[in-house]
Amino acid sequence: MSGQARRAIMKPIITAESLDWSRREVLRRGGACAVGAIAAPYIVPATALGRGGAVAPSDKVRMGCIGVGGMGTGNMRAFLNDERVRVVAVCDVDRDHRERARGICGLAPGDAYLDFRDVIGRADVDAVMIATPDHWHAVITSAAARAGKDIYCEKPLSLTLEEGQRVRALVKRYHRVFQLGTWRRSRPACRFACELVRNGYIGRLRRVMVGVPEGFAVRGGPFKDGPQSPPERLDYEMWLGPAPWAPYSPGRVHFNFRWIMDYSSGYITDWGAHYMDVAHWGLGVDGSGPVRIKGEAGFPKDGLYDAPERFRIEYTYRSGAQAIMYSTGDRTQWGMRFEGVEGWVKAENQTMQAQPAALSKVVLGDDEIALYRSHDHHRNFIDNVYSRGPTAADIDIAFGSTAACHLGTIAVLLGQELAWDPQAERFAGHEVANRMMSRAMRGAWRV
Repeated sequence: MSGQARRAIMKPIITAESLDWSRREVLRRGGACAVGAIAAPYIVPATALGRGGAVAPSDKVRMGCIGVGGMGTGNMRAFLNDERVRVVAVCDVDRDHRERARGICGLAPGDAYLDFRDVIGRADVDAVMIATPDHWHAVITSAAARAGKDIYCEKPLSLTLEEGQRVRALVKRYHRVFQLGTWRRSRPACRFACELVRNGYIGRLRRVMVGVPEGFAVRGGPFKDGPQSPPERLDYEMWLGPAPWAPYSPGRVHFNFRWIMDYSSGYITDWGAHYMDVAHWGLGVDGSGPVRIKGEAGFPKDGLYDAPERFRIEYTYRSGAQAIMYSTGDRTQWGMRFEGVEGWVKAENQTMQAQPAALSKVVLGDDEIALYRSHDHHRNFIDNVYSRGPTAADIDIAFGSTAACHLGTIAVLLGQELAWDPQAERFAGHEVANRMMSRAMRGAWRV
């Protein structure tokens, strides 16, 4: 099968209907494919492979990388290491970032962009990697879905609950393959811990203790640098995008965006998206969520930053089990500790501990619950760009893990216990909390 035929399966027909955005129109917008064509898996035949089993250039997934700072460069390198991928475009609002990425990929100057719309407007881009600050995730993901691109996006899925709902609907409407960067879903230790829990090896699950790092306090903040002129290499207006206007200062941009509520919710949404994702996996509540949330947090009293730096959030689920996400400077507590009436298991990244210790030697039987298997998050995404199957952290999983973090943020901001309806996806009897599910976007930016 030719590369052209493969891409006919991979992406929907593109129409000329344009998107109404502020700087320029995207060149094309994705329409829906026939369901049968999307559902049918596609396996690369041997005849499409080059010498030694390498994927022929005409059949490679052509990727555009949007946001190529620290995490974005790491993701980009992971995709470059996949013989089925060719990075054809890079994009960043910081010239230093995009030029470094361009050099790594060996691209021509014309393949490095400041504006993401130039990347998704390219007909030769099959998929995008998004690793921008959080306030851009939903805008770029929704644009990519409409343009018929498959999407690997860093966590969290969105800046607000309502943005996440809209993005989820668009990804499904346009039949896009989606992977959230919650890569612990592709760590065997995390999967095995969840399988032990789901198969009852620790007895009835009582709670999950979810320990995440403290916020900027452990990094020497809060910064108090005053307004300055942006450096010439940075398009600061584009960096802000849909967020409220604010004067530039070095402590606001790049990694530090996490500590400002206009762009993120600190480590509640940063590390929390990773860890609550695994907690939900073990709890068996993918596609659902908690029914009650309460929490408390410590906020900075001065300086540039306003996101929670210390917090404790309690989630209660219909089963009666709880997840308690708390910040701690004790690294040994980071991770997910599932506590049952007959023992516990704790996972973090590639390690697992258990009590009784013999649980680590369990071999699951054929009739027991076996969870989704992925050993490499980036390769799993490309696998499913070809097959059109669900990824390890698909759009429903992505929404659930992100939503839990946003629910926690709203609870600590209000300082109240809240009731949540996971089916209706609304707070019960609390209109103030419901209004906090969305935020206005600046200018003409929309999801």
